[in-house]
Amino acid sequence: MLSTPLPPDAAYAALQAHDARFDGRLYVGVTSTGIYCRPVCRVRLPRRENCRFFSTAAQAEAERFRPCMKCRPELAPRALPWTTMDASRTLAAQAAAWLDDCDDADASVEHLARHLGITSRHLRRIFQAEHGVSPLQYLQTRRLLLAKALLTDSALPVQEVAHAAGFASLRRFNAAFVEHYRLQPTALRRAGREAGNAGPAPRLRLSYRQPYDVTGVLAFLAPRAITGVEEVGAGAVTRTLALSHAGRRHAGWLRVSFGKPGEVGVELSPTLWPAAGALLPLLRRWLDL
Repeated sequence: MLSTPLPPDAAYAALQAHDARFDGRLYVGVTSTGIYCRPVCRVRLPRRENCRFFSTAAQAEAERFRPCMKCRPELAPRALPWTTMDASRTLAAQAAAWLDDCDDADASVEHLARHLGITSRHLRRIFQAEHGVSPLQYLQTRRLLLAKALLTDSALPVQEVAHAAGFASLRRFNAAFVEHYRLQPTALRRAGREAGNAGPAPRLRLSYRQPYDVTGVLAFLAPRAITGVEEVGAGAVTRTLALSHAGRRHAGWLRVSFGKPGEVGVELSPTLWPAAGALLPLLRRWLDL
């Protein structure tokens, strides 16, 4: 039985209450539909006996559940920091953080093990014990969920989505997407458009867990804005930047706006869309999401 932040009955109560405190820390797989959701999802409440609870999206996908098209698990805020009870849990948390930020299509367990200074066998053992999936399963879930967000919210061609999400080739991306989601990437893009997930202009969305001091964050950034680089005002921050992704340098502008509670809208210049995979973890850290 995989560990979750709550016992199953308490997790079901959190689902009934749409408790946002567990958003990003708890996922529910519904056996009658094969779909997994966030606890804040507003679809019809499933029956208790049809629910299976997980701590991460990777665990749900390892059990062959597909992400919900309504609540979109890829938008969930990241889990709160792990408590450092012992060295193994600390290493497993560091490994997950490295994989969250990884934009190398050739990344491997051996690369990660060398980064942490442990053997790949030990890494696999502690990671499976802590997260319930292997490191590569965890990484693939992150890549697929990023690809899902880009397919739904951006106009990037499918091949560029594959590379932006960290896949080495379009063939590998298509195979992984069909295997996990039983859906072609182009079909998901059409479904997203029909569901109204995409706005009039391509933009990504990031979620944060309430409470979040939007006014305080903007008040902190405003006096530190660099003239000609950053501008803060009207609930938004605009800035220029350059970064490397998949061996290439990308430069352009971005705008983050705090509109709907619990959500940050991210607009990018066309030159930055291919680097979204490297940019999103930086934005989460920058805004403390």
